[in-house]
This record gives sequence, C-alpha cells and structure tokens, in this order.
Amino acid sequence: MPATPSPREVLDQLHQRISEGRWAELYELYAEDVVVDIPLAKPEPEHVEGHETIRKHFAAAEGFFALQVVGDRVVHETTDPEVVIAEFDYEGQVIATGRTFRVSNVQVVRVRDGLIVESRDYHDHFAMAAATGQLPELVAALSPQE
Repeated sequence: MPATPSPREVLDQLHQRISEGRWAELYELYAEDVVVDIPLAKPEPEHVEGHETIRKHFAAAEGFFALQVVGDRVVHETTDPEVVIAEFDYEGQVIATGRTFRVSNVQVVRVRDGLIVESRDYHDHFAMAAATGQLPELVAALSPQE
C-alpha cells in the first residue's frame, strides 16, 4: 500500500497539474467536504464548498487560462503538520485573446489523509482582471454608487 502523500507532496501535485493544464484532474486532490476561500477575489470574496463544487470551479477555468507555476516557489512547512504555505507566481495566458500575465499568489493549504480539506488562496485579482479585459468592469463594481 502506497504511503499517504504529505501536505507538501499534495501541494506539489496541485501545482504540477495546473502547470500541465490538467484542470479536469485537480478536484481529485480535494476532500469531499473541502472548503476553499479566496478572500481577495474581486468584486467579492469567493467561498467554495464541496468536491463537486470545486470540480465545477476548475472546469470553468479549463479552456479559459493556461497557467504555469513559475519563479522561485517557496513552500513553508508549519508547526501544524497538516498545513503548508506556498508563495509563487503564475505566468498565464488568456486563451481567447492570447493576452499574457504574471500574478503573485500565496496559498495556505490544509491536507488530511492525502487530500486538501481547506485552502485559502490569495491571488492578484487586479492583474488577472487586467489580463482578461475585465478591469474596467471591476473598477466600476468597486466604485461607490451615487
């Protein structure tokens, strides 16, 4: 019986699959009752719960973005044996337009029994909005309404 992968190994698998464009396989790394929070998402924070919901979340990104984890990825192991923190950049391309972008990210990931049970993902959503051509709409959504 193979050993259960460590939190760092699961995070490595996640980043490798993203870089290889294996979006349809990403959800397999998540537990049935996973909770993913993206607190800096704009115009509102995102909250994703459950295996099927995370599968749909990744399916929506497939064919939209091509991403590579690049640069000096730093993974911090913590005093909690289930938690790792990663600092890294994505280089990406919006498939429909060919626009490229680079965004910085921090992920705080909790892994139990070889599956991600919780993740807090901090991405540069303004850079992603600029790359996708959605920055004007985002700015308008964040502007105070008169």
